[in-house]
Amino acid sequence: MKEIMASKITQAVAKMCKQANYQLPNDIKDCLYEAYEQEQYPIAKKTLGILKENLELAYSTQRPICQDTGMACVFVEIGQDVHVIGNLSDAINDGVRQGYQEGYLRKSIVRDPVLDRVNTNDNTPANIHYDIVAGDKLKITVAPKGFGSENMSRIKMMKPSDGIEGVKDFVLETVREAGPNPCPPVVIGVGIGGSFDTVGLLAKKAMLKNAHEHHPDKHYCAIEKELLERVNELGIGPAGFGGHTTALALHIQTAPTHIAGMPVAVAICCHVARKMEVEL
Repeated sequence: MKEIMASKITQAVAKMCKQANYQLPNDIKDCLYEAYEQEQYPIAKKTLGILKENLELAYSTQRPICQDTGMACVFVEIGQDVHVIGNLSDAINDGVRQGYQEGYLRKSIVRDPVLDRVNTNDNTPANIHYDIVAGDKLKITVAPKGFGSENMSRIKMMKPSDGIEGVKDFVLETVREAGPNPCPPVVIGVGIGGSFDTVGLLAKKAMLKNAHEHHPDKHYCAIEKELLERVNELGIGPAGFGGHTTALALHIQTAPTHIAGMPVAVAICCHVARKMEVEL
């Protein structure tokens, strides 16, 4: 049995909250730079150039890439042979609190969604998802999520008869209706299957995959490539100014579902697709 002190988790989460807001993961940065080189539409190319400059300035000055430093979404894979000494959820929230305060990151969480929208002033509580896995490792991924793009995400309880063409149409419709609102170029995660309460998480996990990774199933891999191409043919472009770069990446994640249903979710993230992970 491997023992991990809660204080070590707090330190790791605090560091990740800051660094995730200061620098993009290499896969997303590489996609953005590739898009800049390939983009032919002058306004789109200029816009991508400004986004590149912003990324470089954020990294060199250790300041947030975006003013919306997001809700702290935390994904935890905890091995069955791991024992945390202390409360794991409290340790994560303490790390978020510490990271957002030390990093002078904007606090964006309100304590009640409707009746009493008072800011908690420390960006907690974090949105934490747990998966229990084999082994003695603890893997934590911190993915700050801005809500300009989060608000453009959608879930639809589709019928099995809608088939894969219905799924494709829903993805394209979601991106088309979102237009410039999610600050394109975007990163898209598509969840298919499960139930109403799990399909959104499937989509969010798909959105966090390495941008250069493809679905292991050749059929879904082909659908990912087709949808990314069709999304970029919509012509929304960087910041909605037109062009060929509406999305940088698109991934699909599936799960078994009931014979009577076909839940589908589309998670959209702006080009500031932040994520950082650590294994303890």
